[in-house]
Parts: sequence; structure tokens; C-alpha cells
Amino acid sequence: MSQSRPASPESVMRMVTEDMLRRAIRLGRRKGRTIYISKTSRGRATPIETLNPDTPEGRKAFESYTTRAARHYTISGLGAPEESNAINWRAVNLPPGRRILVMMLVAISFVMKGTPLKNRLYRLMGAHIGRNVEIMQLAWLDHFLPELIFIGDNTLIGAYTHITVHAYEGAGKFRYGLVEIGSNCVIGAGTGMGPILIEDGVRTLPGTTLSPYLPRIRSGSVVGYNPPPLKRSSPGEEAEESRTEE
Repeated sequence: MSQSRPASPESVMRMVTEDMLRRAIRLGRRKGRTIYISKTSRGRATPIETLNPDTPEGRKAFESYTTRAARHYTISGLGAPEESNAINWRAVNLPPGRRILVMMLVAISFVMKGTPLKNRLYRLMGAHIGRNVEIMQLAWLDHFLPELIFIGDNTLIGAYTHITVHAYEGAGKFRYGLVEIGSNCVIGAGTGMGPILIEDGVRTLPGTTLSPYLPRIRSGSVVGYNPPPLKRSSPGEEAEESRTEE
């Protein structure tokens, strides 16, 4: 995806969904399956054929369905792996050629240090990376739909962090969504997250798991585990401890 002009997360989500629906409709017809899309994991499912963006009626229905683009969608009806007409969910995510290219770029960038060259590689994949972003070694950015990742200026992504925009739920069902990380954030090493909105100036402590527990984190928040309470000695106990040490 071109980085020549800024694209809003909502417009990117709409474009990704339109592209994915076209592939799903084509594969569904080939395999004789009815595939569905919903705005929540357990929400009302809509047959994707009714949202076909390549027909006048389907285009109108698609525009109505995505007028206010959801932050995540669920695709279902692809079938379990051992069904004869099952559709591999990876084939719906990305076309084969682009999937191979993006995986190669991810493999290279995964071991690189947090340099401007690494940021350029992620932009080449389609991720929206701000200025002066540092993405440390062994941080993993989802290679299935990197264009759904937005990282603001002056943000640090710590080593071993996992940023994923998709989740496969088994039996031919998966969901995908936006990951937005604001400016001036510090994402501690080993932080894990799925679709989420992180506002400016947020800090996560090392090893924090954000998704699916926190769909949104407010500006200036510090997120992590609660340390165990510290027991303070009474004045009498402190005097006794002092005599013992002597």
C-alpha cells in the first residue's frame, strides 16, 4: 500500500475488507460454500455475496455496511480443515504472491535493530510507521495484514513485542482488526496485543498482555501487573531489627 499520502484507519479498514470480500466470494463460489461476515465475534452474520462490491446492489449494500467501518470483523463459514470443500483462511487474508513477499520481508526485519531502514521495510509491507519510531530486534508485527497497523511518531516498540491484527478461532472462522498505537508511547519488551486503540503517551510494562482485555487505553496510562504490597515495619519493629543487626 502506498505511503505517499496519509490514510485514515477507517478508510484502510474499508479497503482491506473490500479486497478480502472479493477473494472470499471467488473462493466460496469455487468451493460451493456460503461465507459470512459479522462486526463482532458472536454478532449477526451477513452472507458476503449480498455485499459483493462488483455488483450495483452489492456495492450499495457494502457501502451501507461499512459506512461506519468497524474496528474489527469476523469471517466465518470457511469450513473445518478436513471438510472436502473447506477454504484455507490464509487464502482469504492475502493473495499467495503478496503473502510470500511480506513473509520474506518480516523474516529480514525481525532480526534487524531499530533503524530507519527497518521502518522503511515495514512501510514497504504496508504498515503505517510514524517518524522516529524504534522497533527493536525480535519484535513481531503481523505479516498477514500489516496495513492495519498504525504506529505514531516517537514511539518505541520493545524487543519480543507481538502485534497481531488477526486471530484464527478454528473451524473456518477468523477475525481481523485495527491496531493503533499513538505517538510518544513506550511499549515494553514482550508486550502482546491484538486489535486495540492505544492513545498518545502510553507506557506498558515488560511482559504485559493487552488484548483482548483492553480494547482501548487512554492517553498517559501506564499498563502492567500490580506489584505485591510492601509490608512496612512499625517503629518498634524497626528498633528491634536495628539491635539484631548490631
